[in-house]
Amino acid sequence: MRQSTYETDRDMQDRAILVSLITPDIKRSSVDPEHSLEELVNLAETAGVEVLSMMTQQKEARDTKWFIGKGKVEELRAAAEELGATTAIFDQELSGAQVRNLEAALNMKIIDRTQLILDIFAQRAKTREGIIQVELAQLSYLLPRLSGHGKNLSRLGGGIGTRGPGESKLETDRRHIRGRISDLKSQLDEVVRHRNLHRERRRKAGVQQVALVGYTNAGKSTLLREMTKADVYVENQLFATLDPTSRNLELPSGKEIVLTDTVGFIQNLPHDLIAAFRATLEEVCEADLVLHVVDSASPMREEQKAVVERILGELGAAGKPQITIYNKIDLCRQDGSLLIPASNENTLVMSAYCADDLLKLRQLIQDKMTGDTRTFIFPAERGDLIALAYRTGEVTDQEVDGDTLKMTVELNKQDYEVHGYKLESYIEHQ
Repeated sequence: MRQSTYETDRDMQDRAILVSLITPDIKRSSVDPEHSLEELVNLAETAGVEVLSMMTQQKEARDTKWFIGKGKVEELRAAAEELGATTAIFDQELSGAQVRNLEAALNMKIIDRTQLILDIFAQRAKTREGIIQVELAQLSYLLPRLSGHGKNLSRLGGGIGTRGPGESKLETDRRHIRGRISDLKSQLDEVVRHRNLHRERRRKAGVQQVALVGYTNAGKSTLLREMTKADVYVENQLFATLDPTSRNLELPSGKEIVLTDTVGFIQNLPHDLIAAFRATLEEVCEADLVLHVVDSASPMREEQKAVVERILGELGAAGKPQITIYNKIDLCRQDGSLLIPASNENTLVMSAYCADDLLKLRQLIQDKMTGDTRTFIFPAERGDLIALAYRTGEVTDQEVDGDTLKMTVELNKQDYEVHGYKLESYIEHQ
């Protein structure tokens, strides 16, 4: 009898047991092991894995050979045989030797959290830049683990669905892998060069940029879509957006700015991934204003917020003007279990699906980016000062009076803080 499509798909689908090791150093860190394991379930399901069971072990230190204790390895093997598991996914990063030892003992695919995240990114990368960045991150992760042959190596390179660099590339020597990494970095440098040219054009044209950042699945893409009517992919899953998307946004004054959606953050985000995506994440550093989107309904809201703030610090964007948006207020329980801060000039509590809230956000962005209106009187021959006034804000009126030019400028706060001292002596005094 012919198998149904469902049965065939189910046979091909990875069926996994998730494993987490809890040590005293993890307990002392900012990572909540229970929440991290719940997140691993979501990551696995996002990658198309059927999660069969979860297993945790508390231990004083990681086992250098097995990562978990030898007895736990036997327990894992028995559970895998009973449940029909094909894969074990570990919530912490494994060494190449640990992967080889576990594969030999369990005869199943061994994946760690880092590799799982990289695999999801490999699924989601659509643009040339995204594909380059993901392959660069994968190869940087794999290079120190390239010891062993055959099934160990192909499984290590394959990920959940054998996506990514591929077995043929990974079976070559380290020199070839390093050469490929060098080539990818050169390609990425070219992408960065083009991106910098676009930024410079925007800067010269006086276009201001706002960047959406936040924990994965906080609702950034929904906010971009609702604010700009952009045709962007929105899904209730982790890392639904990988490639950055920029759209024009009109403020209440009629002025247009550029709003950019960026990749979501997550705790234990692989270092190689941050390094590979630095070019994309630099959009945040170049932004005039950062909108930090927080999932109000998440019980781990404050921890997620702290993860984003830490990564912004690592990127050098911690000092940027920022508005914290507590999104998904419509999903919060009304029992008082999650206390929501009040809205103020730096904070907005809202739902991306509420038109009034979207209008409030537009106004808040405008207030944050626009300073006071000033009138300047320049000598007509001072083209340098006139050009600077244009770069420092939006000129709303100008009038020539003999040898002078009177200009009314709606100032950009950030630019005026940097260049305003050159203009202050030309302010019109009533």
